[in-house]
Amino acid sequence: MKIQFNTDASINGHEALADRVVGMVEKTLSRFGDELTRVEVHVSDQNAGKGGASDQRCMLEARVKGRQPVAVTETAATLGQAVQGAADKLARMLDTTIGRARETRAVGVGPQTDEPGAS
Repeated sequence: MKIQFNTDASINGHEALADRVVGMVEKTLSRFGDELTRVEVHVSDQNAGKGGASDQRCMLEARVKGRQPVAVTETAATLGQAVQGAADKLARMLDTTIGRARETRAVGVGPQTDEPGAS
């Protein structure tokens, strides 16, 4: 799984910040490593330094093998909270979508029938 880090002009995207954010996302999504080809992280300050509650935004877009990309967004008071919130939200979404696909593959395609004479 490749993680690509992006910032807007209002956030100083220094290497320490990138390492911290990528580490948070990797840790939260590591169990999906075989299913994901790339995760794009986009962080921004919605008020561009003016201050205010919940103005830090993180959008995560995940490229899932054989599926359309999925994306989530989280806003919070701090960048760390926004990143962790978005990563948690994406993990729940992937649990649902990938989990369903795994169950379908394990059970087989099509409904199971327990009717008498249905052989």
